[in-house]
Amino acid sequence: MSDRPPCDLKKKLAPLAPVLDAASTGMVIIDATGTVVLFNQAARRLLGRGDHDQVGRPFKEVSPEAWPDMQKILAGGGPQIGRRLNIYAATIVANRNPIVLEGRVAGVISVFQDISHYEALISELRGYKELHRQLEAIFETSHDGLYIADGNAVTVRVNSAYEKITGLERGTLLGRNMHDLVQEKYFDHSVTLDVLKKGRSVTIMQNIKGSKQVMVTGTPVLDDEGKVALVVTNVRDMTSLNNLRGQLEQSRLLSSRYYQSLLEQEQYEAALIDMVVKSSAMELVLAKAVKVAAVDAAVLITGESGVGKTLLARTIHRMSNRRDRPMVKINCGAIPASLMESELFGYRKGAFTGADPAGKAGLLEAAHQGTVFLDEVAELTPAMQVKLLQVIEEGVFTRVGDTTPTEVDVRLIAATNRQLKQEVAAGRFRQDLFYRLNVVPIEIPPLRQRREDIPLLCKRCLEGLEKAQGLKKRLAPEVVDALMGYAFPGNVRELMNVLERMAIMSEGQTIGAADLPAELRQGAGGTLASGLGLKQAVEASEASIIQGALETHQTLTQAAKALGVHPTTLWRKMVKYGLREDAQLH
Repeated sequence: MSDRPPCDLKKKLAPLAPVLDAASTGMVIIDATGTVVLFNQAARRLLGRGDHDQVGRPFKEVSPEAWPDMQKILAGGGPQIGRRLNIYAATIVANRNPIVLEGRVAGVISVFQDISHYEALISELRGYKELHRQLEAIFETSHDGLYIADGNAVTVRVNSAYEKITGLERGTLLGRNMHDLVQEKYFDHSVTLDVLKKGRSVTIMQNIKGSKQVMVTGTPVLDDEGKVALVVTNVRDMTSLNNLRGQLEQSRLLSSRYYQSLLEQEQYEAALIDMVVKSSAMELVLAKAVKVAAVDAAVLITGESGVGKTLLARTIHRMSNRRDRPMVKINCGAIPASLMESELFGYRKGAFTGADPAGKAGLLEAAHQGTVFLDEVAELTPAMQVKLLQVIEEGVFTRVGDTTPTEVDVRLIAATNRQLKQEVAAGRFRQDLFYRLNVVPIEIPPLRQRREDIPLLCKRCLEGLEKAQGLKKRLAPEVVDALMGYAFPGNVRELMNVLERMAIMSEGQTIGAADLPAELRQGAGGTLASGLGLKQAVEASEASIIQGALETHQTLTQAAKALGVHPTTLWRKMVKYGLREDAQLH
């Protein structure tokens, strides 16, 4: 090492300090000991040091984050060029170089500048470039032909679609004046010249060289002084336009179908909150209900007693546009015939002895703008059928004892466990009323034909009992098997009653085979008590279920359909278990 004393860098820089302080770029100079000997005004501004002079302070205290780099340069490292720093939301680029005096590193000078403004300009230029690229892509991919001329009618741009539609190449058009192109018979007439003359948008039919006819629309683009700077001409081939119109209509139709499907799916999922749907038969029932709920058509729900006709009617009402209005249920079999008219249509004051002195509105009037559910509609008397038909056809009725008709707007849902066609044939039900009610028929299959719904129905019922009565129960597997093997002539209503009875009477939290009613206990108990293995128990349960289906249905085909298997499969299982070997396939 040299014994020469270190150079007094601060003293040597003193004459230059005013000049460096006036520079617009930031400058910081440190000596060999790391002490700041120069910190100009621009540096104070860029580094946020305000008016405080940093000269004389150790640089590692002034800028700890930059000190390691400066220290490396002092130790003989090379310069650092283009070092980026982010300070106070600004981007700064610094160039750091060693100061060599008398053959030794006497210090380091750091010159830096805020480039945030330049980066903003670069970003803006990139934005313009991207916008230009996007506009170019739009211009070239447009299905309509685009032809652009300047304010002097000189062609400046032509897109690919224009070439395709007209058959003219852009090379023969660019830079050409429209006057010359018309004179040379490229066009019979120029919409560009019309726009320049009239100063407004113009649409014409134009004949192109080669006997091509197109529809063109010229639109002026004005400059800041209100003069026409450009004329943008939109060119459409009528054949292509008609094809596009057809495609658009098809897309709209598909979109409408997709939207309707989404709405129906949402309605379907909402309906599953109230209804138990596991079997394919009930899926079909619910799908019909979702579709008919969207319109005000009359619905006729048929099915055996206890299958859930009332629940389905409520579900349709809740999915309909009338869901915010009341749904009034009228049990046509529970109201005496002598009172049916007054209950259904109401009566005016003093209409008959014992009537309310103020009169009374009927159930139909109470359901105005809502839904009327006519349960057991086959029980209506012929006279009431006539009056109901008038309500359906004319939307009016007359109160008992009144002469002034009352208008009513209701949606009708009817239900019955009878075969109304047979009732019509027998003369017990009006044919015209039947067709008015039977606009959309929905038949709910009996529980024996959709046994796969039973486990989920049991789960829902037990959850309801736990919530309503605090009865926390679960079913043993053999009980579920027994329930699935039973025909349930009372359908869902009977199943609910059986479950509630077992939940109340059973000991503990598990409902076992011993808790089954007598009509179900024998089959389940025999299987369990015999001590059979799992395979034998399953086979015994399967045989019991098949026997129940055979006893319930008149033909083998009907039994197979109820069990959800092919008749041949059912026949093989019958042979396997020795059931009705003399039966024949139907």
